Amino acid sequence: MIEFFKVRIEKSVFGVCSYLAEKMGVRSARVRLYFIYLTFVTLGSPIILYLVTAFWLNVKKYIRSGRNLLLD
Repeated sequence: MIEFFKVRIEKSVFGVCSYLAEKMGVRSARVRLYFIYLTFVTLGSPIILYLVTAFWLNVKKYIRSGRNLLLD
């Protein structure tokens, strides 16, 4: 039951960590944990990378669905 909600929340947010974990072949919890550690160590700069990746995934989703991003 908890896993169901965890997957739903991850998909409704941006899905960046789960996408990266899927591409690297590791668990998404591990990617999230390293992202949090890296954010604290570098004083927040990976957040910019996260937002750029989220934007890129969103544009990629629109391109694959065949919808026009500018008219939606």
